[in-house]
Amino acid sequence: MSATPSSTSRERFAAVIPAGGVGSRLWPLSQPSRPKFLLDLLGSGRTLLQATVDRLEPIADELLIVTGVAHADAVAAQLPHLPAGSVLAEPSPRDSMAAIALAAAVLERRHDSIVMGSFAADHVIPDADAFRATVLTAVEIAAGGDIVTLGIEPAGPSSAFGYIEAGEPLAGGAGRRVRAFTEKPSEEVAAQLLAKGGYFWNAGMFVTRVDVLLGHLERLHPQLAAGVREIAAAWDSDARAEVLDRVWPTLTRIAIDHAIAEPVAAAGGVAVVPAHFAWDDVGDFHSLAALLTPDTSGGAVVDRDAPTVFDSAAGSVVIGGTKPVVVVGASDTVVVDTPDALLVVSRHAAQRVKEAHEALERAARK
Repeated sequence: MSATPSSTSRERFAAVIPAGGVGSRLWPLSQPSRPKFLLDLLGSGRTLLQATVDRLEPIADELLIVTGVAHADAVAAQLPHLPAGSVLAEPSPRDSMAAIALAAAVLERRHDSIVMGSFAADHVIPDADAFRATVLTAVEIAAGGDIVTLGIEPAGPSSAFGYIEAGEPLAGGAGRRVRAFTEKPSEEVAAQLLAKGGYFWNAGMFVTRVDVLLGHLERLHPQLAAGVREIAAAWDSDARAEVLDRVWPTLTRIAIDHAIAEPVAAAGGVAVVPAHFAWDDVGDFHSLAALLTPDTSGGAVVDRDAPTVFDSAAGSVVIGGTKPVVVVGASDTVVVDTPDALLVVSRHAAQRVKEAHEALERAARK
């Protein structure tokens, strides 16, 4: 059953995909020169970015990818079917608010009024139909003037995500009013939140009319709103490079959660739609390993043809490399072999990869 109604029965919808960040806990697979959204981490034949576009394309009237200039060519090469003008290249990282606001301002110039949704390029959502149905529900609510976020049903207490506190149901019952957003808590506090009930994981997915988003931004951060509108006015013209180079570095560096979501929620202007689908942000090798299908020995391989043997090593993963690999008596171990480095890490220590890589770089500089 399709999740897509006819275009005449719904609001026009633009999908914005911020493609930034390195995914530093997935080193050495993910690096500044090849961030995780450009990688096929699951061995599916599609990169995370391509899979995100695949999910959104059936319901989007327009798709925009916002990425850094260093990755703009690679993004365009992975998505050759998208029309010219679909990739917005930002000269330097200014956090999520600037990236999303730039897309909103460009959409405002091109369409005047349209509902937009922002969805990260590096998430894994296996049930695309359930995802699209949830997004379309959010689009319908957002058309009425709310900022709408998709709330992920927590699989358990986690300190890796922020939380959304839901309040009273909206009229019609499709969503709930958001009382507040909570920064990433400790696991103890997260357990207390889940015990109270009414909390969702914050996956950073927001749906809103572009005029609503930019109106809030104009009120709360007028300099940022004026800046992205000045850039957008020149975006489809020969003046783009000059205006972008002059204005972009002056934009406030702030996340959309702090700039818009939290203050607007406090004023009663944010709604949440519960997301009843599996979701993973693939934040480290433990979460990646959990997404892979093991063979009969209990291990899994990705991106390699060389022989691999798992002996009493259930839950282990070997990624990349051309040499034979044998994992013996080391359950829940991840081995990553790239031309740059070799990583061996316990899945339970996966969160420490970033710090270990930083220590390696410090040692190399001595």
